Amino acid sequence: MRKSAFKNGWTRVAFGDVVQLSWERSSDPAEDGFERYVGLDHLEPGDLKIRRWGDIADGTTFTNVFRAGQVLFGKRRAYQRKVAVSDFDGVCSGDIYVLEPRNEHLLPELLPFICQTEGFFEHAVGTSAGSLSPRTNWESLASYEFALPPLEEQRRIAEVLSAAELLTETLSNLRESLYAVEVGLLEKVMLGVPDSARVPVAELLREPPRNGISPNANIAGKGLKTVSISAVSEGLFEPNGCIKHAEIDAEIARPFFVQRGDAFVIRGNGNRQLCGKVGLSEQSYDELFYPDLLIRLRFETESILPEFAVAQWNLPSVHGRLSTRAKSSNGIWKINGQDIRAHRLFAPAIAEQRRVMDRLAVLRAGVKDTRAREIAAGCVKMTVLEKEWG
Repeated sequence: MRKSAFKNGWTRVAFGDVVQLSWERSSDPAEDGFERYVGLDHLEPGDLKIRRWGDIADGTTFTNVFRAGQVLFGKRRAYQRKVAVSDFDGVCSGDIYVLEPRNEHLLPELLPFICQTEGFFEHAVGTSAGSLSPRTNWESLASYEFALPPLEEQRRIAEVLSAAELLTETLSNLRESLYAVEVGLLEKVMLGVPDSARVPVAELLREPPRNGISPNANIAGKGLKTVSISAVSEGLFEPNGCIKHAEIDAEIARPFFVQRGDAFVIRGNGNRQLCGKVGLSEQSYDELFYPDLLIRLRFETESILPEFAVAQWNLPSVHGRLSTRAKSSNGIWKINGQDIRAHRLFAPAIAEQRRVMDRLAVLRAGVKDTRAREIAAGCVKMTVLEKEWG
């Protein structure tokens, strides 16, 4: 911890001195009026907003209650960096801690950002126990020490961080809107294409689908780069903002390095609608390998343009055919190579494919530009956290 952090009234505190666990429970969430539940797989790494959940009406065994404004922290596999602020009431998995300020010494608005600092994650990971599914416990987490500024300084820092978070959210919504327009235009192109004109994916690939590899990740920046499945979004494979590190022999990882034109399918996800979505890498990345939860596709470009394949793949009318093949196991929806090979795509003449993609070029450029600005806004937030608690 920087010595300068203790100037101007900053004090050293233990996490448990200013933060407490919520112990509220519900033995019958539906009877108690709750409508949504949140599992660890519903939380996205690095995203403070809860965007997905399950319906209690469909059944759940979760009993931990959380309230709007409380902070949810994934205690299992803490290296995944899953922290979120709830904006609704519900119940959550036992693998999620529900946190709230213990007293008036810590502003509620600052708590989620404290939980996103490198020091906090390093402590959480370093105190986790277990080989296959490491978990940190509350006693260890409560012992984490950090520099706490005076309340006025807390407000100033929280305002800056909240503004960066709001900008990121605004850009994310804009990106999603642009992508929705792109999808709508492409759906019109695909309207009326008969099943007889669709070709099995197996006939459009130059090599079989291939799962990635997932050695244990670390937060120390050691080893080669890999990504979380959040790298696949809106038809693109974009590693910025989703990088992790894992120690692995380069020769073992080399067959899984990301190359320009590679398409990556999300093999498994707690959300059935995300399972089977695909993103295209528009460049090669040195010493960056893809994880086991992604399946790599390499299209035969004489038969189908990778960008045309990916664009139509993610359409609701096309992706829906694949998602019906997904099977659920322990709350995770999964597809496999066989499902992908049997999936069918429209492959007209290459000249026609190029005409379609040219029509979509402006929208696709807008999606990419907005995504870049969104990442930059996220970097501002992390820079502030590093400056104050690095």
